Amino acid sequence: MKKALALLLTGLYAVSVWANQQPYDFPTLGSTYSSYAATVVGTLPEVAADLPEENPMSSSRIRIFEDRQVPDPFFFDETLRYSYAWQDEAAPLVFMIAGTGASHNGDKNVEMGKAFYHAGFHVVSISSPTYMNFIVSASENSVPGHAYEDAKDIYRVMEKIREKHKSRVEVTDYYVTGYSLGGFNAAFVTKLDEERQSFNFRKALLINPPVSLYNSISLLDRMSQNIPGGADNFDQFLNSLMDEVSKVYQKSDSVDMDGEFLFQAYKSLDPDNEELAALIGVSFRLSSSSLIYTSDVINKYGFVVPSNVTMTRNSSPGDYMVVANQLGFTDYFHGFFYPYYKPQHPELDREGFARAMNLEALESYFKSSDKIEVMHNADDIILAPGEIDFFPRVFGDRAKIYPKGGHCGNMSHKDNVAHMISVFKN
Repeated sequence: MKKALALLLTGLYAVSVWANQQPYDFPTLGSTYSSYAATVVGTLPEVAADLPEENPMSSSRIRIFEDRQVPDPFFFDETLRYSYAWQDEAAPLVFMIAGTGASHNGDKNVEMGKAFYHAGFHVVSISSPTYMNFIVSASENSVPGHAYEDAKDIYRVMEKIREKHKSRVEVTDYYVTGYSLGGFNAAFVTKLDEERQSFNFRKALLINPPVSLYNSISLLDRMSQNIPGGADNFDQFLNSLMDEVSKVYQKSDSVDMDGEFLFQAYKSLDPDNEELAALIGVSFRLSSSSLIYTSDVINKYGFVVPSNVTMTRNSSPGDYMVVANQLGFTDYFHGFFYPYYKPQHPELDREGFARAMNLEALESYFKSSDKIEVMHNADDIILAPGEIDFFPRVFGDRAKIYPKGGHCGNMSHKDNVAHMISVFKN
């Protein structure tokens, strides 16, 4: 917890430096504010944007690779799922990219979709390239996390969706946004579009992106160390957590591991900061284990499932998922991701490879292009000490830094939603 405490203190210092001149009211549950609580609880109703309850988006599927044969265990993911909402007349279109391990219809993309749609935009919501359905159906090599390769995969998806609906919808301009890893992806997608000019994005908004992917995944993996008994006790902790949360859920048949899960877990457990870090660590560990298992089976890499084992649609992941649950994003980077891509980048060692996968690699582009803006929080828990300074230094007044909100906790705040819309409206 010493490093977590240092991160929190750094965030508090950043609050004093980057606080906006106008008061920013962001209450959270509990007697004292913490960036961990803000991350888990999110935006309370009294300061949330006034958005319609009804989700305007419809779900659909699309085949990205015509000749792709997916492994039997993933037969249900052969096509990519996405969601969209069209205006009745010509309008600009906003592509939204979900965060780490999140789907197109997750809480945050749905709320963003409501905001943009009711502001007059067409919207298309895309799952994270780290989400199982995307890895199986839309990733060219199914080894996600490579900033440039993921951007190509997302761009291909955008083009396919546009082609499918071109007779139905009239688009005047294109915009792109994303939160967390999706914000990071949006930066590289926009850079790719400068070269290909298929969309000529008018604006891009990066919401709470990491600066260095490796630094952020290291911080998230360390949060799992707050699990009672450590990361090796993940399965027992998760089971007890699910039992506890199920007591306060109205529906008893399933519990989705999303923002609502974290909120209910918070109310049920009334956790302190260490337990909050454990909750966040659990959520991201589930994302990493799903990614690792999916990518390993598709590529027969032998990381958790022996390469000579053929999984079928009737095979149970069983013990393999027990192994995957012990592995974090940094394990994936060192044991699978880096060795897989090393032959394509023989000039880079591990440190050089990690440096290539961060926003600093695009710094000159950010400074020369006024089409990219950033919305971030001074106390974001996935940023290493000092990383928040990157955004005002590089983006200048195109960086909107809120004094608090944790990691994406304030995305539904009325001020944040108004800013998101104003970036694209203006």
